[in-house]
Amino acid sequence: MSGRALDLRYVRGFQPGAELDVDWSAWPARVPAVAQVLRDGFELPAGLTILMGENGSGKSTVIEMLAEAYGLNPQGGSAQAKLFLTRDSEPGIGTQLMVVRGGHPRWSYFLRADTMHQVYSYLEDNPGRKREDFHEMSHGEGFLEILRTRVNEDGFYLLDEPDAPLSFTSSLGLAALLHDLAAGPSQLLVASHSPILAAIPGANLLELGAWGIRPATWDDLSLVIYWRQFLSNPQSFFRHLLAEPDSAEPDAVEPDSAEADAADPPAAQA
Repeated sequence: MSGRALDLRYVRGFQPGAELDVDWSAWPARVPAVAQVLRDGFELPAGLTILMGENGSGKSTVIEMLAEAYGLNPQGGSAQAKLFLTRDSEPGIGTQLMVVRGGHPRWSYFLRADTMHQVYSYLEDNPGRKREDFHEMSHGEGFLEILRTRVNEDGFYLLDEPDAPLSFTSSLGLAALLHDLAAGPSQLLVASHSPILAAIPGANLLELGAWGIRPATWDDLSLVIYWRQFLSNPQSFFRHLLAEPDSAEPDAVEPDSAEADAADPPAAQA
């Protein structure tokens, strides 16, 4: 018997198709992280992988591309939710990627934060065995119910900012859920701005920015460095942001910490 470890990943990665046809000067290919995936492919480790980065760094676009390539509805939901449609805003090039598959999960799901309101309406209009009244829940409660009922078994999951409406305590609960799923055969790719999710033991961290996509550690994430600085001394930020117009410096806000110097500046994209 071979001594090599058995690769049980549902998805080993995504590779550019043989007939890839992309305008590299136009969105989304001009976003460095997206260009890297289209050019070099994207290997997906086992367990939990978390994409971190500034607004505009390409986290959501990458996940939408991979959802489309995998066969999930790029607007959110399960593979069976093909009838759920909102305004098309996806990059539309996921079909030019090839999925390198390993196993075949019984369940897969794409949670996309910016379409959840429409997902609630779709699920209420197309109820299953039990009617779910998502619009009678708070924003955070609706997310928690989706997570409790759709992200709750071994499977393949793409989650775009699942922590967006969650409190600190609820984010800890989400972290425990993701950790427990990753401890089994599940494979999860999560885009987030949460230092709580990034701190989940065993998570693979990738930071997106002007460089594209690179491995990261929790302590070195720009987000963690800036949050630490802000929580230790909020006024080091606010005295610049809230300065009187005639005394305000035109330069960007710079935290008063040598620690912050180690972080790359936020990405320039909006």
